[in-house]
Amino acid sequence: MSKALIRVDIAEAMYRRVGLSRSESAKMVDVILAELSKALVAGKKVKISSFGSFDTRQKNKRMGRNPKTGVTVEISPRRVLTFRASPILRHKVNASGNKE
Repeated sequence: MSKALIRVDIAEAMYRRVGLSRSESAKMVDVILAELSKALVAGKKVKISSFGSFDTRQKNKRMGRNPKTGVTVEISPRRVLTFRASPILRHKVNASGNKE
């Protein structure tokens, strides 16, 4: 059993709970993920109530060091994706204990 929740698992849950066919559920998951991705690429913030928010932020150019060789290298500027869990999600995760 995998510890990761994958796209197929989400589609299967939609199939069982919502009553869509398996193919419709898979398409719905694909559409939702595509819309989320499109919004983030466009620089928009994505907020999902009771879950959290996704955002991108710009990281400036900086100097870094290769820990293995000690060589200093320039790290180019880039956008990074960030996620901030909602207080409701944080509470659920903390209340569930450490089930590994």
